[in-house]
Amino acid sequence: MAAREAAMAYGYSGINFREIADVVGIKAASINYYFANKAILAEAIAKRYWADTARDLDAISAAADGPLNALHRYPIIFRASLERENRICLSSFMAAEYDEIPQAVLREVQTFADINVTWISRQLRAGGVTSPAESESRARAIYAAIAGAQIIARSRSDVGLFDLLIESYRAAGLLPR
Repeated sequence: MAAREAAMAYGYSGINFREIADVVGIKAASINYYFANKAILAEAIAKRYWADTARDLDAISAAADGPLNALHRYPIIFRASLERENRICLSSFMAAEYDEIPQAVLREVQTFADINVTWISRQLRAGGVTSPAESESRARAIYAAIAGAQIIARSRSDVGLFDLLIESYRAAGLLPR
């Protein structure tokens, strides 16, 4: 969790074995025992991140009163990061570091995006919002807009701004109401 929080606050470049070890209360060598280098640790963090998000998306679907309600709840995943000390999505942060991250880490970051787009696309089709042919492009737009809203809100340390942006997406018709 400490490594994940570091990545959400500082990106790939913020993953530092010594600092993570200090937070957890162990020696950096203990981390090196399981993860030989930063790239391997970052890959594991990113993989766990998308797996946890996939579980969260399933929980949203299960708790929702249908696909439109699930889509309405979707932004809470991104909002929750902002509520935790103004963090942003680990995958958004690492995607911005495209030129610095190893290919294995990039694959996990892209998997996060793919999982989100697939889930959104499925909800759009099931809710009758889009045709199957249009659902993926609309899902990508929704994912990008919500991730962008998170980045803008973080730059202002203002969760309320995130909420306003999400509401503007609903008013403009990008997100179903």
